[in-house]
Amino acid sequence: MAAEGCDPSGQAPENGTVSHTRDYFSIPAPIKRIFDRFPLVTYPSNDVPQRPATARRENGLFVFTDAPGARHGRPSFNPQCLKWQAYLKFVGIGFNLIPSNNHASPTGALPFLLPAHPIQTSAPIPSSKLQKWAIEQVHCEEEQQLDVRFEVYASLLDHRIRNAWLYQLYLDLENFSAVARRLYVDPTTSNPLVRVALSNQLQQAARDELLKSSQYIDVGALEAEAADAFEALSTLLGDQLHFFGRSQPGLFDASVFAYTHLILDKEMGWKRNRLQQLLQQHENLVQHRERLLEFF
Repeated sequence: MAAEGCDPSGQAPENGTVSHTRDYFSIPAPIKRIFDRFPLVTYPSNDVPQRPATARRENGLFVFTDAPGARHGRPSFNPQCLKWQAYLKFVGIGFNLIPSNNHASPTGALPFLLPAHPIQTSAPIPSSKLQKWAIEQVHCEEEQQLDVRFEVYASLLDHRIRNAWLYQLYLDLENFSAVARRLYVDPTTSNPLVRVALSNQLQQAARDELLKSSQYIDVGALEAEAADAFEALSTLLGDQLHFFGRSQPGLFDASVFAYTHLILDKEMGWKRNRLQQLLQQHENLVQHRERLLEFF
C-alpha cells in the first residue's frame, strides 16, 4: 500500500493535490450533522407471536401446517411437529394448531407451545421441554424411565429412519418438486428467485445432515438401514397395541406415528415412496398407524 502523500508509483504529487483529494472524499458538514443525530442502530429480534388474552383460552401449538389443516386439527406434514401434536393428544391436553415456520420460533425450530394459563405469561415452551410440561399438567408417566430400551429404539427413528426420510423428501428430485417444494417453499413466497434460493437451502441442509455420518450419500445403504429399523420396531411392538406394553399410547408411539403416518399418507403426494414399500412389509406397524390415526 502506498504511503500517505504518494501515488502508487511512489512519486510525490503536485502541490495542492492531497488537500483537494481529501476535500473531495470528505462528508459535507450538513450531511455529517444528520448522521451524527441519527446513528445506525441494531434493533432487537422480533417478539414471539402473541394472541389477545381472549384467544388464549386454549394452548396454542405452533407447527408446520396450512390454514385448513390448522382449522380442522389435521396431522402436521412435518415429523417433528406431528410427534408432539400426537403426544399432546394422547395424554389428553387440548390445543389449537397455529400455522408457523422456523423463523417465528424462539429456538429457530418448530414446534413450540404458548400455554393458555396463566394468561399473563408469554413464555413459549420449546419441543425439548414439552414432555416435562405435559407431565406437570396431567401427571402422566415419564416414559423414558419406564423402559431402558427407550433410548436405543428412539435412535432408530432419529437416525436411520430420519436419514432415509431426508433423502426421500429433499434429495429425490421428483419428490422434492411434488412434496417438499409444495409444502415448505411455495407457501412462503411467490417470488421465483426466492423460491429457488429456499429450495437450494433446504436441499443443501439435507445433504449436510446426511454427510455428517458418511463420506458420501449411499441411497442403497440408507434404505437398508431404514428396512432394518422397521424390522426392529415391528419386533418390539409384536402383537401389542402400543409400544412397551402401555395401555395408552405414549411418546414413543407418537414418535413412530410421526413417520409411519406421513409415509403412508396419500395426501402427501409422493412420486416415489420406497419407505412405504419397506414399511408395508410389517403389518403390525401399519395397523398401529391406523389405530393412532383415529385420534385425529
